[in-house]
Amino acid sequence: MPQNKKQSDDKIARFESALKAAGLKLTYQRLEIFRELANAADHPTVEILHQRLKNRIPTLSLDTIYRTLATLEQHGLITRVQTAESQAHFELTIPHHHHLICEKCGRITDFDWPAFDNAPLPEKVSSWGKVFHRKAILHGRCLVCQSVLT
Repeated sequence: MPQNKKQSDDKIARFESALKAAGLKLTYQRLEIFRELANAADHPTVEILHQRLKNRIPTLSLDTIYRTLATLEQHGLITRVQTAESQAHFELTIPHHHHLICEKCGRITDFDWPAFDNAPLPEKVSSWGKVFHRKAILHGRCLVCQSVLT
């Protein structure tokens, strides 16, 4: 079995287990939306997911996608990526990573930052309470957009 297919199958199996643990049904729509996110190289919006899925599921509405994504996000199975634009982008929650967002073209790039993840927290943060997650979102301009004359 090719590695990508095996990784995809592993993600789907974990998804099915997580749904059961959350007391949610595994519906065809949930599975296909999750599968599309699992295979996405980008961070699609609701509208992009709808475009990609409408041939497989002609009756799939934008409302169903919005509700499904909200449910999956509520249970920690997917993450909403905040950008400067008004549309939310989505991705799988694992593996842990951070984001670079180009403020010109809107492209989102994942990156690892172990030094940030493992750095001691400032005293003010430590005395505030307990931090459960660290997520860095860096905004700037990608090399492609920097090279284009504006």
